Amino acid sequence: MAELIIPSLLETLYMVVFSTIFSLALGFPLGVLLVITEKDGIWEKPAFNNILDSIINILRSFPFLILMILLFPLSRIIVGKTIGTTATIVPLSVAAAPFVARVIESALKEVDKGVIELSLSMGATVPQIIFKVLIPEAMPSLIMGITLTIINIIGYSAMAGAIGGGGLGDLAIRFGLYRFQTDIMIVSVIIIILLVQGIQYFGNRLAMKVDKK
Repeated sequence: MAELIIPSLLETLYMVVFSTIFSLALGFPLGVLLVITEKDGIWEKPAFNNILDSIINILRSFPFLILMILLFPLSRIIVGKTIGTTATIVPLSVAAAPFVARVIESALKEVDKGVIELSLSMGATVPQIIFKVLIPEAMPSLIMGITLTIINIIGYSAMAGAIGGGGLGDLAIRFGLYRFQTDIMIVSVIIIILLVQGIQYFGNRLAMKVDKK
């Protein structure tokens, strides 16, 4: 069983790590833009904010499996194929990016507006407020949001196994469902649960460590 579980676990970790990096690269700036361009924001752009908000809502409305199928052409353009672990990183990243944008938006909105107003009164620029006020002040919430993102991506990666995405989800479906090897399915599920629990524990500890309040 180990010869099946270990490669599938490594595939899942590979998908989760790179999908997290790319989804943060896409979603983090979007979350920041949602906050700074809102009404009474530090870079007020209501029309732009409404358009961006609508686009993010639309993307979040797509079920992951449908979105993955729709993004097959993009996967083919970027990695040259539509099936497999590497190809799955593309739809995983795109699917998680709107979620990242929302958790970043939520975290940054928790920052005390008085601190922002004080920074503005002292002549701080928009980039200075973003990088020296908003992000540092919201760091514990940001860490918790990123932790939640990673857990969501683990769930997405398991679902991706249904259409050839590889990883533990693919293993559980191919052997547990189609070949009736229930033991492999149970082990796969247990490993996924342990991954989620471990990431949640680490995220909680890290958020507590950086919390200055």
